[in-house]
Amino acid sequence: MSKLYIVPTPIGNLKDMTERAIETLKECDLIAAEDTRHTLKLLNFFDIKTHLISYHKFNEKMRSEEIINEILSNEKNVAIVTDAGTPCISDPGYEIVKLARENGIEVIGLAGASAVTIALSVAGIDTNQFAFYGFLRKKKSEMGEDLNKISQNPIKTFVIYESPKRIIKLVENIKNHMPNSKLCVCKELSKLHENSFYGDIDTVLEKLKNHVDVERGEYVVVGYNNDYEETDKSSDLGVGIHGIIFDKLINKEYSLKEAVNETVEDGMGTKNEVYKASLEVKKFIEDFQS
Repeated sequence: MSKLYIVPTPIGNLKDMTERAIETLKECDLIAAEDTRHTLKLLNFFDIKTHLISYHKFNEKMRSEEIINEILSNEKNVAIVTDAGTPCISDPGYEIVKLARENGIEVIGLAGASAVTIALSVAGIDTNQFAFYGFLRKKKSEMGEDLNKISQNPIKTFVIYESPKRIIKLVENIKNHMPNSKLCVCKELSKLHENSFYGDIDTVLEKLKNHVDVERGEYVVVGYNNDYEETDKSSDLGVGIHGIIFDKLINKEYSLKEAVNETVEDGMGTKNEVYKASLEVKKFIEDFQS
């Protein structure tokens, strides 16, 4: 039976393209690419003439069914590629791999470039265990929720992707949630202007703010959360929210609404959780003062 090949492509340096990847793309009947214009440049460079079709996040479900039908009905070998790196890792590919598995089609993964593994290998941070999060959500409150979950993960090493326009914002938010983190922020991995910023979070933030081309290129952030502490799992996680709200009401003299809004914005809990906790704190203060 024909096969589905998952083919990594270089994240910057074309010399990272393996001989096996080139051979596979030449020998397959069809290549499904995240951006056909981008991939065509790669194919032309290596003189690959295989027919090319689009396969991206907006047509992934529909295209997956079409490609699987081609494999099953016409016995075609198909390769999946993305713009850079390994398909399925914060890139399209999951839907078609899942469908191939469900239809008994053999899926072959090739070794090759991946920003995650490259960043981990050069970070100088413990890699015995790590958690990969890809791109966090963009809104401040949602990013705060994501970082709050990361801060509570007992796996202390984390990997995050970020775009150049938001990298400083991301590191500032990491500082809010995990102020004692060790970071290695990798920029333009494997490319001509590759750079990395390593150290405690304040040092890294200062280096990024002083870097002339900080808003160019793609970033991988590898961090180690020194703020995580084992807690009693039977305890109520809301206790932390109560303490945060109490501090804002008493020490910072916020109104109840201001305390709730800021706590939600910082991603310390959902709106319902924070509002419920605020009413309990308010009642405690009133009972104490009466």
